[in-house]
Amino acid sequence: MFTILMVDDDADDCLLVREALAETGLRHRLRTACDGEELLQYVRSNSGRGERTDAVRPDLLLLDLNMPRKDGRESLRELRKVDAWRFVPVIVLTTSMAEDDIQFCYAAGANSYVTKPSTYRAWVDLMRALTAYWFETVQLPRDA
Repeated sequence: MFTILMVDDDADDCLLVREALAETGLRHRLRTACDGEELLQYVRSNSGRGERTDAVRPDLLLLDLNMPRKDGRESLRELRKVDAWRFVPVIVLTTSMAEDDIQFCYAAGANSYVTKPSTYRAWVDLMRALTAYWFETVQLPRDA
């Protein structure tokens, strides 16, 4: 079973991902956080300091850029400083197509940059493609 953490302030997008993942048939757990502050609380709880049993380090992180309190850009930069999380694949999943955002995210350690789909069928196709690639195709390093 794979754990996917989605960090997005849009509850509708989280629901779309949940339903699209269910259609893929992949055995998974989807956790959600509504902004970068909540993500970093989750990271701290799962980095060897008082680890909670429900705070499983994810196999894949889906990160929105434009969120309140702490946005995805700042969160990505901070996340990549945490040794225990440096090998977690981060997929930036956003509405932004700005070249500056794309450049920034890759420079900050994102593994992929994907624009959010506009239809439910496209969400399903995207979740199929992402999970096939990250969970069936690539070889990731074993977690330390």
